[in-house]
Amino acid sequence: MSITDFFRKQSEKDKNVLSALDEIEAEMKRIGFWKEKPPDVKVGNYFEAPSFELWLQCVFIPNARKAAQTGEYPGSSQVGLMAMREYDYHSCVEEALNLVSLLHDFDKLVVGN
Repeated sequence: MSITDFFRKQSEKDKNVLSALDEIEAEMKRIGFWKEKPPDVKVGNYFEAPSFELWLQCVFIPNARKAAQTGEYPGSSQVGLMAMREYDYHSCVEEALNLVSLLHDFDKLVVGN
């Protein structure tokens, strides 16, 4: 983060994204998908991660927080779709359905829908 980012005033979108990320993290903890001491995950995409949950925790959430701090968002976000494929496609993982919903909501915040 640059010094400019440090003094940058957060927009309403930034605040909403950070709040959504807090909710996602809290839900992951509530359903047992959060690791207190995760391994160091350095991957290019979620297919390369040891698990979708670790990718969310170690890659997605930190990168999304950085985007909210800098105001530099990607043109699209499909983390909700990825979660749906992970937890509600071939079989349903009931405890993850609220997480899927939160991730879909995150996508809408990022693209402004």
